[in-house]
Amino acid sequence: MNAYERLTATFARIATLNEASAVLGWDASAMMPDGGAEARGEQVAVLAGLAHELLTAPQVAEDFAAAATPTDAWDAANFALMQDAHKRATALPQDLVEAISRANSHCESVWRTARQTSDFALVRGPLTEVVNLARQSAEILGAALGVSPYDALLASFQRGVSAADVAPVFADYAAFLQTALPAAEARQRANPAPAMPLGPYPEAVQEALCQRLSQAAGLDYNHARLDRSAHPFCGGTPSDVRITNRYDEADVCAALMGALHETGHGIYEQNLPTQFRRQPVGEAAGSAAHESQSLIIEMQAVRTDAYLSYLAPVLSAEFNREITVPALKSRLRHVERSFIRVEADEMTYPAHVLLRFRLEQALIAGELAVADLPGAWNEGFHALLGITPPDDKRGCLQDIHWHYGLFGYFPTYTLGAMAAAQLMAAARRALPGLDAAFGKGDLLPLKSWLNENVHRHGSRLGFNELLRRATGEALNPQAFVDHLTARYLG
Repeated sequence: MNAYERLTATFARIATLNEASAVLGWDASAMMPDGGAEARGEQVAVLAGLAHELLTAPQVAEDFAAAATPTDAWDAANFALMQDAHKRATALPQDLVEAISRANSHCESVWRTARQTSDFALVRGPLTEVVNLARQSAEILGAALGVSPYDALLASFQRGVSAADVAPVFADYAAFLQTALPAAEARQRANPAPAMPLGPYPEAVQEALCQRLSQAAGLDYNHARLDRSAHPFCGGTPSDVRITNRYDEADVCAALMGALHETGHGIYEQNLPTQFRRQPVGEAAGSAAHESQSLIIEMQAVRTDAYLSYLAPVLSAEFNREITVPALKSRLRHVERSFIRVEADEMTYPAHVLLRFRLEQALIAGELAVADLPGAWNEGFHALLGITPPDDKRGCLQDIHWHYGLFGYFPTYTLGAMAAAQLMAAARRALPGLDAAFGKGDLLPLKSWLNENVHRHGSRLGFNELLRRATGEALNPQAFVDHLTARYLG
């Protein structure tokens, strides 16, 4: 093998270790007994250490020195992504990598109890350690990459996006929300809609229907599973996708939207370029790109008038009660100031993200102490949405992300929502019959368009170039504003 071929073999081994860690992570959330947390944390830490050891081995540095940039565009992109990963890894000492993994696993375990009991004091110490280690890592990476510490973390989730890019986009949205939200609320008050019939909606029926709709949307269940966890997520590997969901017998819509959201993630993973599997270029284009794929299914397609006209009789038959399209619209397209991010409507959701974006920048910069987080959270939340969380369970304890060391992740949710609106507008231009397909419950034309314009490119193009190829321009938040205006203010 030549030097580049040796590098691809090394990166394939690293990817395999990461796949094992991903399945262990899924198991920790879906199957593992509480008593397994300590051992699982050590297992994941060792795998992280082994992957880091492989990536930072002297032979890898020698291979990078000896390798010429490949002439093939895909291989050249793969080589550049390898170099970036190597630069990041060699900047961080292995003992710090393992310490971060152990601290994250421990903090996540404590967080589960703290969240359940709404007791921030329980997790304050572990979270302080996680933040301190994240700050150390960010400072080292920022120096190595020539960017700010926070931008180094943000780039690990979405390449080519900086805080300076995000801040004005979010500020413009916050200004839009100040007028759009009261207008949407007034419109709802003037046009009251019928409520969904009361439950119970049996969990077993919900779960079977979720899998049926997920499969109809295009997720291949020969290479996927649907299980249960406290918080819905998509994990596993491209050939072994693991999506999870949760069920409430009083509210069937929450489970349906959760399953279809995670289905979008799973479809993306299953349709990445197989010829570059276990190579950096064969991975998704980043977290914002990934979120665009879940939201184009859940928010842009499934909540349309057309799809809801298909869904209402399906639900009526499954649960043996009359469920109307107006009732579904009332439940799924209702705007409300609320405390929980994952339950927020698509108009107020970006405010939840903006708050986290501001707070995590302050945490990483050392401008906000972990002990002061609950107060800063409540104050910032009130400034954005005019309400104050009544307890920390509905405030700063609601998300797993920071407790697992994921700083720089939150902005990608709203960047993804904006990209989803932009992609759907382009898909509608390319496929004039899209709504007719949605009216039959058929998402496969949309999936095929996404396969061609998003999925098959892997991470070769990066976020903005991916959007430019698919839609004709880089990220343009106006498509999202236009979508919200049409749906909630039209």
